[in-house]
Amino acid sequence: MSIRLGMEAKVYRNTATWETPTWVEITNVRDVTLNLETGEADVTTRANSGWRATAATLKEASVEFEMVWDTADAGFTAIKDAFFNGTSIDLAVMDGDITQTGTQGLRAEFSITSFSRSEPLEEAITVSVTAKPAYSVNAPEWMVVP
Repeated sequence: MSIRLGMEAKVYRNTATWETPTWVEITNVRDVTLNLETGEADVTTRANSGWRATAATLKEASVEFEMVWDTADAGFTAIKDAFFNGTSIDLAVMDGDITQTGTQGLRAEFSITSFSRSEPLEEAITVSVTAKPAYSVNAPEWMVVP
């Protein structure tokens, strides 16, 4: 069994094409949460002997994380620009180094749906980011590095 710590996980952005990606790590992230869920359909019948039965329907994903407000950081700028320009950004939210065999995570073209700045008196300015899969010809995929 192999465990991975949160500090070993990585978020990458693609600076090339979907077909031949060039992955660049976004190092200015902390406290990343990858939310994966499905919708539900009630498929209960009398044959279920009084138990409700459910079938999974459409998958949903969102990624939430914080970044330090650093306008000189290329990853920060890419996320900020995607939000303000209403454009998608190809991200991979991985449990380790994207070049290491066995590393896995979600890859998708994401819309940045939240970019909220926090200005605590005695801390660095940060931004809370939420990203959700965007309308794209490229469907989200679960990547496993071979």
